[in-house]
Amino acid sequence: MPQDVCMRAAYIEQRGPAENIRYGTLPEPVAGADEVLVQVGAVAVNPVDTFVRSGAYPTSIPLPFVVGRDLVGTVVHDAGGFRAGDQVWCTSLGYDGRQGATAELATVPAERLYELPADVDPLAAVAVAHPASTAYLATVEYGEIRAGETVLIVGAGGNVGSAAVTLAVRCGARVIAVASQRSLDRCLQLGAHEAYDHTTDWLGTVGKAHHGGIDVYVDTSGVNDLVAAVDLLAPHGRIVLLSGDGTPETQRPVPLGPLYRKSGSIRGFVMSRASACQLANAAQRTAILLAAGDLTPNTIDVMQFSEAARAHRRIETEVMGGTRLVLLPA
Repeated sequence: MPQDVCMRAAYIEQRGPAENIRYGTLPEPVAGADEVLVQVGAVAVNPVDTFVRSGAYPTSIPLPFVVGRDLVGTVVHDAGGFRAGDQVWCTSLGYDGRQGATAELATVPAERLYELPADVDPLAAVAVAHPASTAYLATVEYGEIRAGETVLIVGAGGNVGSAAVTLAVRCGARVIAVASQRSLDRCLQLGAHEAYDHTTDWLGTVGKAHHGGIDVYVDTSGVNDLVAAVDLLAPHGRIVLLSGDGTPETQRPVPLGPLYRKSGSIRGFVMSRASACQLANAAQRTAILLAAGDLTPNTIDVMQFSEAARAHRRIETEVMGGTRLVLLPA
């Protein structure tokens, strides 16, 4: 095949371990109706990317399959309301039948593509896009946080958790953050009113001060201690779960009686089931916070597209501690 119709990409030919990822040449994609061709500038690596690649998250993918979900880049041709040269971003490639992002070129459904705010660092944008969108859905869509409410966020030092702190504070809520010791100062800087080390008896401390007073309990950590959450919950309170992969340690008993008597609710979601409208709403809020400088990544570790397999192994084997891996074309 002539080189001028090919591109470099990180892809798999079958589901499996990170070692299945190859870096090589694939045909350039052709934009269909309601799609936009984007020259990719950077791609973030998410844990969910490893689930799709391995088959742990069942979803339709074409083979060979370009890995990756989030990108920033430049529109190649006028299409879908975008103009050539527009700086754009996307958080929902690489699942549900769509090819992924880790390639020199990608086609993106116009309804899932967003204009990148002027003066926003593209690397920062792609690093926070997925966590911030997840946090938006957890706090605003499913948590329905309102001004004056008290919100407890478990795992507040991570990428999703820190974005959730920012969003909850901007909603006018009183935020209680639970995180690692090294993240407590950052949580307070983001606006949390209280911050507790997750290795201490934070439940005892928070329970004494806020028993029956937590309006929204957001767990980004996957611990999902529903007995403790319901005990802390205020009447009409909401528990939002967005992590938990089905392993025995994440399967917790649900105290239905106390939950029922509080008129409480448990709401779970995964980003892969978010609608295009929900994602667009999340992108709009994320863009506002990015442009205002209110949303920043913890740490960015830059790698190359050719290192995609190593990036996936790192996600699966290392404690990332809030570090975001961002891949650049060669």
